[in-house]
Amino acid sequence: MSKASSPRGSVSLTGVLLHLLPAVLLFSLFAGVGMLHVTSRVMVVDMGYRLSRAESESRSLTRENDRLKLELATLKAPGRLERVAREQLGMTMPAGSAVVSLSADKPSRNSASASAPSQDNAGVRVAGRGGSGR
Repeated sequence: MSKASSPRGSVSLTGVLLHLLPAVLLFSLFAGVGMLHVTSRVMVVDMGYRLSRAESESRSLTRENDRLKLELATLKAPGRLERVAREQLGMTMPAGSAVVSLSADKPSRNSASASAPSQDNAGVRVAGRGGSGR
């Protein structure tokens, strides 16, 4: 018998693979855990950037909302509305005779009295409409 043919000196592929299998599995496990860790960290960083952008947009929209509220309050100011009514719309304060005077009694809300004028409303004066036929 020669040494090459003896079972003791021969190296089989199966034997090598069985010896390397635990090391390969351990390496694969560490590689998988490492990839999961890196992936999760990348996702956390990406979510942080998204959150930062969303907070920045929220602050910007809050500032815009505050500016629009201030603009609305300015546009609704009584002094400005009076000036626009006088200058752009040509309105004036009514004369004393054009003011509507109502009696202290409140009219009833019956549909019949609302649709047909009655003698009970004789104490109510309505201002003239300046040229309209009503």
